[in-house]
Amino acid sequence: MEQGSAAREGVRPPYGPGAYAGTPATGRVPEQMRVGRSQDAPLARGEHTHSEPPAPRVIRHSVRGQILQALRAALVDGELTPGQVYSAPALGARFGVSATPVREAMQQLATEGAVEVVPNRGFRVSERGPRELAELAEVRALIEVPVMLRLARTVPADRWSALRPLADATATAAAVGDRASYAECDRAFHRAVLTLAGNGQLVAIADELHRRSQWPPVAGPATRRADLLADAAEHTALLDALIAQDLTVVQALVREHFTGADG
Repeated sequence: MEQGSAAREGVRPPYGPGAYAGTPATGRVPEQMRVGRSQDAPLARGEHTHSEPPAPRVIRHSVRGQILQALRAALVDGELTPGQVYSAPALGARFGVSATPVREAMQQLATEGAVEVVPNRGFRVSERGPRELAELAEVRALIEVPVMLRLARTVPADRWSALRPLADATATAAAVGDRASYAECDRAFHRAVLTLAGNGQLVAIADELHRRSQWPPVAGPATRRADLLADAAEHTALLDALIAQDLTVVQALVREHFTGADG
């Protein structure tokens, strides 16, 4: 974080669902994820040290993934402020890990355009304006609208009905105003829809564009719970239109969805 102790920075890891998969939402990476097995610990029956992969390497990779997930959630939540510089050591202290996995996670975010590297200081959260959001929405529409219209003509109703639980999950996250969880559920729903097209490259590209569209703009208002609820309702309406093969409504809903708060 920006030249100060972790206590002054005011950034905490997300506490919502999914911040640390399978672990308590304590705000720290679990102890077993931060350290390897003690050299004095006894071997389990049948365990052979000569054939084991190096434990610290596996553990560091796991920590990096956990930190990357938490940082992405913090971006969506607005806990990492656009334009501000955050240092890897300070963020590491906040998460209870060394600076190395934080730095590696931040480098990944830099390749995605979420942050910029500031030599000798850390990473600056990218500042985005309405124009960039509008451009992302336009590109997503160009990719996804034709695909969904084609799927609406060919996919049977029962396949669409199977996606109801994913739409319901977005509504659940929206009801409690959990923006980070909503972002994950929203992308999961769209991935499931596009996966029906059978094109893995399409799904990967669309998912990356979707992730970028979820980062809050500089000086933008916080997403309200009402906005999330309205956005989630569009998922259900879209499934209804796809089941009915109502192409006009499908096209209108998808285009409107992309211009919403978190679509």
